[in-house]
Amino acid sequence: MKLLLDTHAVLWWLDDHPSLSAKARWLIADPGNECWLSAVSVFEITTKHRLGKLRLPPSLLQGWSLTVKQENWRWLPVSQDHAAYAGAHPSLHGDPFDRILAAQAKIEALTLVTVDPAFVNFASSTVW
Repeated sequence: MKLLLDTHAVLWWLDDHPSLSAKARWLIADPGNECWLSAVSVFEITTKHRLGKLRLPPSLLQGWSLTVKQENWRWLPVSQDHAAYAGAHPSLHGDPFDRILAAQAKIEALTLVTVDPAFVNFASSTVW
C-alpha cells in the first residue's frame, strides 16, 4: 500500500504518541508499505513551530532528510499539478496544507493516513 502521512500522523509516529491509531501504527511500520512525507507537512510543522504553536527539538527541524532516510520513507515534493488541483477543488475547506495533501493523495494515488474527517470533502482515500 502507498501511504501519504498527514502531518499529525507524522508527528504522532515520530513521538510514539498514543493518539496514533493501532491500524495507522501497523500500516506505517509494515515494510511492505511505502510511506510518503510531503514537503507541505514539513512546511506546516516548521511554520507552527515558528509561531509557537508546536515545540520540536532542533534536531528534527534541521534533520528532516535524515529522519526520512531512517524511517525508510519517501519524499513527495509539491508539483504544479498538485497546486493547481488544490487551488481549483470546489471544497470549502480552507486549510491550504490539507488542500495540498488531498491533491497529492488524489493525483499520486496514495492513501492518506489521517484522523481528520475534512478529507472526505476531497473524496480522498483515507485510513486510520
